[in-house]
Amino acid sequence: MRQLTEGLYVSGQIGPDDLKNLAAQGVRSIICNRPDGEQFGQPDADQMAEAASALGLQFRAIPLITGQLSPAHIEQTAAALAEIPGPVLAYCGSGMRSTVLWALAQAQAPAGPGKLSGDEIIAAAADAGFDISGLRHLLDGA
Repeated sequence: MRQLTEGLYVSGQIGPDDLKNLAAQGVRSIICNRPDGEQFGQPDADQMAEAASALGLQFRAIPLITGQLSPAHIEQTAAALAEIPGPVLAYCGSGMRSTVLWALAQAQAPAGPGKLSGDEIIAAAADAGFDISGLRHLLDGA
């Protein structure tokens, strides 16, 4: 897990067997940003949702196919982060798509406590090992 904010982590693919350890580490919610069937053998969102539910974890699936980002993905991410309890782990193939979705949702969030500037969003992603500086033009209004 790589930490983006106090209550949000991202990672590459996880499986049902990882959820017990994540719950023990304090994670309360999971967001899946990986489409089903993207890689042979990966657990699908229904399997992950069932395993998460059995452990009392919240689960949301917001699958994002690389290159097919839409405003709906950003809106769903913002809604999930506002509604589900943290700490939250969002995962995809490497953590990059989850980071991008968080960054864009954060940039579009209304002003208030916890609102990050574009520079702060880019720095948080960089601290987690992700270079999203190419999104600066979308984050500058943050």
